[in-house]
Amino acid sequence: MYESILVATDGSEPANRAVEYAVDLASSFDADLRVVSVVDTRRYGDSMLSDSSAVVDDLENRAEDVLEDAATRADLDVRTVLRRGRPHTEIAAVADEANVDLIVLGNRGLDSSGEIGSTAERVVRNVDRPVLTV
Repeated sequence: MYESILVATDGSEPANRAVEYAVDLASSFDADLRVVSVVDTRRYGDSMLSDSSAVVDDLENRAEDVLEDAATRADLDVRTVLRRGRPHTEIAAVADEANVDLIVLGNRGLDSSGEIGSTAERVVRNVDRPVLTV
């Protein structure tokens, strides 16, 4: 049913649950698993970050740690992808590039309240493949 699965993570609790679901699905279907984390530099203001590579480096280091953590949870080969940009745009781009059959992501991110987060909503609305929100 699924040959290739993409899971997006930002290290939040909902994203961690999404990683667990994606790992289970990939194991069950013997599917390829990709894990993407996107450094959203727009969140902090491009002008602020343009003068501070240390801030971007810190954000990327955190994202790399999140990717490594996700990859170690799986008892299968995992491809990790680190991107910069708008999270929903980059998640969709990775999904298209890898031609994945399913995208899995948390229903909320680091900043969201009890409602579906903006990234999850934008991914669901703008991709042409199944999306599972956890």
